[in-house]
Amino acid sequence: MEKYLINPNQKISKINKDIYGHFSEHLGRCIYDGIFVGEDSKIPNVNGMRCDVVDALKQMGLPVLRWPGGCFADEYHWKDGIGPKQSRKKMINTHWGGVVEDNSFGTHEYFELCRQLGCDTYINGNVGSGSVREMSEWVEYMTFDGVSPMAELRAKNGSKEPWSVKYFGVGNESWGCGGEMDPEYYGCLFKRYNTYVRNYDGGKPILRIACGPNVDDYHWTKQVMDKVKNKADGISLHYYTIPTGNWTHKGSATDFDLNEYNSTVCKAYRMEELVSNHLKMMDSVKPDHRVKLIVDEWGTWYDVEPGTNPGFLYQQNTMRDAIVAGLTLNIFNKHADRIMMANIAQTVNVLQAVILTEGEKMVLTPTYHVFKMYKEHQENTLIGSFITTKELYSENDNKKYPQLVESASVDGNGVICSTITNTSADESAEICCQVADFNAGEIKAEILSGEIHAKNDFENGNSVTVREFTDFTKTADGFRALIPACSVVKFLIK
Repeated sequence: MEKYLINPNQKISKINKDIYGHFSEHLGRCIYDGIFVGEDSKIPNVNGMRCDVVDALKQMGLPVLRWPGGCFADEYHWKDGIGPKQSRKKMINTHWGGVVEDNSFGTHEYFELCRQLGCDTYINGNVGSGSVREMSEWVEYMTFDGVSPMAELRAKNGSKEPWSVKYFGVGNESWGCGGEMDPEYYGCLFKRYNTYVRNYDGGKPILRIACGPNVDDYHWTKQVMDKVKNKADGISLHYYTIPTGNWTHKGSATDFDLNEYNSTVCKAYRMEELVSNHLKMMDSVKPDHRVKLIVDEWGTWYDVEPGTNPGFLYQQNTMRDAIVAGLTLNIFNKHADRIMMANIAQTVNVLQAVILTEGEKMVLTPTYHVFKMYKEHQENTLIGSFITTKELYSENDNKKYPQLVESASVDGNGVICSTITNTSADESAEICCQVADFNAGEIKAEILSGEIHAKNDFENGNSVTVREFTDFTKTADGFRALIPACSVVKFLIK
């Protein structure tokens, strides 16, 4: 039996709700069809936004949304996406599928979407192919409340009042699709562009995000941190879980064997190593912890579904993805003192999406259910916790990883939220939980579980869903439970 210890006396850090953030790029059917269908669509919508998708994302507790990219951000010129839709410029989306982008979803539509969702905003600016003036004018257009050319243009286009921008990314993947830059060069560019990201609203300064490393490029982290350490509020990290480790043949989202499942989970757990090591590198340059880590692209990446556009990155979603989401969010929680925000890629119809759509139909994926289960952690206080656990082995990676991955937090009323992911495909785990100096009263639990290939599709959208979990026994200071294989379990302890 595994020992699980929770210490509510050890209050570590607030879990920023934005750790549970999402990412929507002009890529495939994420924006168009997935979120935005236009005001004239037969699909029920409010100002062009799908009612079913917006309602589902609100219920899930989406706290912040990154837009417009991704790689698309560094070829996006914001003035093409404002004004009357019929007169907006059309462009070719050179990164994703070579399709025509008609710019019918632009700045005003993004802020309308965020208004409907009730979420914070994260804008990614164009450093790769854009100018300092273009970025400066966009910030003025969005946030200046006064008399100026950009504020007047915004009012002319229907929004007299300015919007609030919480986060602004100065470039994206500048080491790759955002310009193939060296870190020293990008660091200098960041300072130049960032100078003109003005704080027009003195009460709500924009949090500036510098482009951070790709996976384990610790040299990039050190060099960029050295340049931006007094100017940036956060530095981003991108890491995708690719089962095969091969960008050409990533593996199927639904047709995989046990070894490939184990390899996926093992690679996903590498997030713990990457976060820890990049934080150490950041500390070696600036030990005061002022600059936070932002993991604004993460999730599984497989080969696209057969018969779909390779540039649209459309993939199905199984219990394997739910396990990746559960263990990753637990890792982020454990580093809540240093991680300000994270954004899974991507919200609808792209990569590890939480929602899939097909015309009027909508499906909630297993990953969606994990995010909804975990929303109680948002704005809670991370508390001390530790679990003993068996180590599992990935033959393809020749590495071990834990069977159980957990985190625990407490809200303002003293209710403890504990989430546990059992990463094993076929082994349950018996645990004995003790909560220090706590007389457990009411305990409620729920579970998401299933065979590793289980999924929701348009024929059966409820194959994988959350249900009440009752296979536990309350004790004087906690509980005993049998955590099924391939499952995510949440306990609420009062």
